[in-house]
Amino acid sequence: MRCPFCGFDDQKVIESRPGRDGDSIRRRRECLACGRRFTTFEEPERPRLFVVKRNGSREEFSREKVFDSMQIACRKRPVPVEVLRKAVGQIEWNLFQEFEEEAPTSAIGMAVLLALQDIDTVAYVRFASVYREFDTMSDFTRIVESMQEVHSATR
Repeated sequence: MRCPFCGFDDQKVIESRPGRDGDSIRRRRECLACGRRFTTFEEPERPRLFVVKRNGSREEFSREKVFDSMQIACRKRPVPVEVLRKAVGQIEWNLFQEFEEEAPTSAIGMAVLLALQDIDTVAYVRFASVYREFDTMSDFTRIVESMQEVHSATR
């Protein structure tokens, strides 16, 4: 690592402590050439997971895409952003546990559905209508009835 001020590549670490998120380390460093101090953050390199789409194409998994789709489903609903971020983190963790390199979109969609089912039933139905490509009113009726059965059983 080079000093951001003079470019010298040797420093000493003055202090280390966990980062705010708990998944990184914050280090205060001092350049041995110019004596100026700066902060670095170190975090483990995350493994890469690719998503296999329905048409067979592949793209890298994106937490942001999952979060955005959940946020759209929860639009105008009383769901805190932090709840969605936590759910996305759990979905990502589960995917890395289940799949080594590639995950089908169906697995990701199902994981989002299961998460939304616990978070907000309206958001669940909204997401399901897009994910399962509802075409008729009976598609909506079936999913609402199944949600009512689930909630009746848990009461």
